[in-house]
Amino acid sequence: MRVHKLTFAALAVAAGLSLTACQNDNAGTGQSDPSSPSTVSSSGGGSDSGSSDQGGAKNSAGISSATNSGATSSGGTGTAAGTGSNANAKVGKCRTDELEITAKDNTIDGDPDGTVVVTLTNHSGRDCTISGYAGVDLKTNAGSLSAKRTGQQAGSAILKNGKSTYFPVNYPFNKSGGSGVRITGLVVTPPDETKSVTLNWPGAATLPVTDGSGSPVKVGPVGSAGQGG
Repeated sequence: MRVHKLTFAALAVAAGLSLTACQNDNAGTGQSDPSSPSTVSSSGGGSDSGSSDQGGAKNSAGISSATNSGATSSGGTGTAAGTGSNANAKVGKCRTDELEITAKDNTIDGDPDGTVVVTLTNHSGRDCTISGYAGVDLKTNAGSLSAKRTGQQAGSAILKNGKSTYFPVNYPFNKSGGSGVRITGLVVTPPDETKSVTLNWPGAATLPVTDGSGSPVKVGPVGSAGQGG
């Protein structure tokens, strides 16, 4: 009986050890479970990476959309605006051959000096810019006499096709009682041009003889003669 008891005791101890070992194995397995979340977490990191990929896809889509939008906005509008702006800004100067130039007497009774108004009419078929002073010379029996600028501010303007602008030529009356200097023609050179036109002089026939201290004839800037009327 003692032998059987020892045997049973030994079996009980062995069974107990076996059970403990099993429990330890289960505990090991149980401890390995947290590694699953760690793996999932790592996979979650992969999922984050996948999320990042999705975010990348979103970013890529966003960039693509912004780029297209930018291309449409700046490319279309900018180019159109630039082209329109350049086209509108490209207005050339008025050339002598594109202008019809005429002159007429515009002296008003009671004025101390005589006035001839020169009219410049744009017949070029396009708009053109004109500004400053025209060159004015009087042809006389004593030679050419250049008009002196009045010094008024000269503005710049766009002369529409078919429209006119004006400037005055002022000169002193010959009150000397003598024959004076006879005027035989008027030479006009538009601003910034070298080609001139010669017109008949519509004003008084003569100028007083001067002492050579300067030209008695004055010219105003283009656009300063009112209606030219």
